[in-house]
Formats: sequence, C-alpha cells, structure tokens
Amino acid sequence: MSDKKEKAQKKSWFKGLKAEFKKVVWPDKNTLAKQTTAVVSVSVLLGALIAIIDAAMKYGIDLLVK
Repeated sequence: MSDKKEKAQKKSWFKGLKAEFKKVVWPDKNTLAKQTTAVVSVSVLLGALIAIIDAAMKYGIDLLVK
C-alpha cells in the first residue's frame, strides 16, 4: 500500500473511533459505584467458593492417595 493510502485509512479509523465514543452513554458516579461494588463482591464470593472447593478436592484426593 502507498503511504498516503495508509495515512488516510488511519485518519478514517480514528475519526470513526471518535464518532463511536460520542455515541456512548457513560454511567453517572452513583451507578458506576453500585456496579463496581457488585462486581467486586461477586468476584470475592466466587474466589472464596473456588478456594473452598479446591481445598475440599485436595483433601479428598489426599485421602485417596494415602
């Protein structure tokens, strides 16, 4: 490809990107805080659940191996 064509495509891509960002409806601070709290809470709970299941399986496998 020629240099001019590549530059034109890059500019076109950035223009499109800018236009798409203008269409985005960003959440307000209250909604963002609630959603962030929900995501962190669910992540911690799932992490704890996975750790408990992992420990139980390790214990069970150790019983079978010994």
